[in-house]
Amino acid sequence: MANREKFLEKKSFTTRSEAICSALGELPRFDMHGKVVSARGDSLQVSGLGRFLALGSRLAVPAPEGRAVPAEVVALAGDRATLQAFGPIAGIGPGTPAHLAAPAILAPDKSWLGRVIDPFGAPLDGGPPLSPGARRRSLRATPPPAGQRARLGPRIDLSVRALDAFATCRQGQRLGLFAASGVGKSTLLAMLAAGARCDVVVFALVGERGRELREFIEDDLGPVGLARSVVVCATSDAPPLLRREAAYAAMTVAEHFADAGQHVLLLMDSVTRFAMALREIALAAGEPPATRGYTPGVFAELPRLLERAGPRAEGSAGAITGLFTVLVEGDDHDEPISDAVRGILDGHVVLDRAIGERGRYPAIDVLRSLSRTVPGNLAPAEHALAQRARRTLALHAEMADLIRLGAYRPGTDPAVDEAIRLAPRIEAMLAQAKGEGGDIDGAFAALAAALEPTDGA
Repeated sequence: MANREKFLEKKSFTTRSEAICSALGELPRFDMHGKVVSARGDSLQVSGLGRFLALGSRLAVPAPEGRAVPAEVVALAGDRATLQAFGPIAGIGPGTPAHLAAPAILAPDKSWLGRVIDPFGAPLDGGPPLSPGARRRSLRATPPPAGQRARLGPRIDLSVRALDAFATCRQGQRLGLFAASGVGKSTLLAMLAAGARCDVVVFALVGERGRELREFIEDDLGPVGLARSVVVCATSDAPPLLRREAAYAAMTVAEHFADAGQHVLLLMDSVTRFAMALREIALAAGEPPATRGYTPGVFAELPRLLERAGPRAEGSAGAITGLFTVLVEGDDHDEPISDAVRGILDGHVVLDRAIGERGRYPAIDVLRSLSRTVPGNLAPAEHALAQRARRTLALHAEMADLIRLGAYRPGTDPAVDEAIRLAPRIEAMLAQAKGEGGDIDGAFAALAAALEPTDGA
């Protein structure tokens, strides 16, 4: 009898609580708003909310057709705030109210796998709305403290022979893919997404051409790659805030899966367009340009984003292995963004247009590519094999002009003779078609076969 009374008392309390929550939900919401005093480009100036705002605060500004345009505070001066909008601001003028909105959050969920979304978590693939997860995450999260962060995990198969043999990667490592446009970068990313040994793939497509999104998803990524992926996209015609937010949103999704104990492969294309979006925002906010038009804030923001990838806190089984593409302007690998990113990441992979023009894809220049974790990745025999292959390719590249001109006479130098014989075999081993899988052991077996002496050698 006592148990029944306790049950009824608990049920009554639950019923009353639900009724109170329902009543609170029907109360009018407290609305704080200022007003627009000027508009220019994608920027708005708002007054009346100065003491309630901070950099990064979100507001919603109603447009004439009834939609609310989200905007973010990018500069503050007295009672006036400069806002950048996430959408077109046509029709918004002085006197338009600007309502204080909730901060930037995302609630990823495992049901998001196989979906293509925008930085706000809205579907771009024509599918139903996404179900939010149980935990709401800030898009401006910080990485685990350096002293409490786990170490890199075991080496992982990327299923690309050139990377597995010459830039071997570990769980939680961050590599940069440095390439000019049209060198096969998207195809390489698709190969990684389909073949890399990981639990989840998260794509950040920042500033992509709109017409290429479906081509990439359907032709390059394919149903198998998409099934274990979440694709976050903001196309090139999107406002700079939305392009910037795509990188933050993808990192937030990756952190969700990593905190659940999964190994996440984060592929971001590209860091350069993320930096360009940051530059546009900063210049509109009045920050002075420094290097090639990039403002100092751009170089401060790059490590804040990139450091979020990597191992999670000590004791966590999850990790984010990040591969970030960098668009090299004019084939200048020392331009500001390339130089800054190369110093932040744990290695760099260079895609060379000349190699692609020779018909060898992926067009990875193994002599200019480096993984900083290779010494702890390879067995002594594997390390010796990779070093021998590098020396062979380097010697062949050094003598290439003399060989083409016929100025080198075979038999003059045994090392050069060996390089002439082995370099084409190594190049053939590095060539790999899309859809052709592999692993690290297979890559080194193929490299060993390419370096084997032939009859009469």
